[in-house]
Amino acid sequence: MAKNNELILKEKIKTTLGKQTNFNGIMRFEDSLKIDGTFQGEIISKGFLYIECGAVVKADIKVGSIVVGGIVRGNIEASERLEMLSTGQVFGNIRTAKLKIADGVVFDGK
Repeated sequence: MAKNNELILKEKIKTTLGKQTNFNGIMRFEDSLKIDGTFQGEIISKGFLYIECGAVVKADIKVGSIVVGGIVRGNIEASERLEMLSTGQVFGNIRTAKLKIADGVVFDGK
């Protein structure tokens, strides 16, 4: 099953912020974004956001759907879906239509 998820993610991802990337500010995107590095600020989109294992995001996030495999410090609002992978850590409040939480997730919020 993991290989199917990886294939789907590769097909969905249009833009990637690599592991060596440090970005501060307001991020807006249309389709999809994968964060491998660090980001601080605010993320706004109706699209898909993937936060890779090892990525650190300190931001309030408002997106269509999101998969969290790294660390998020901030509130998350996903209008469609929020999935937390086993490596994911979320320190903030969440609001979403659909929620999937894997075993091993660290979640501190409401």
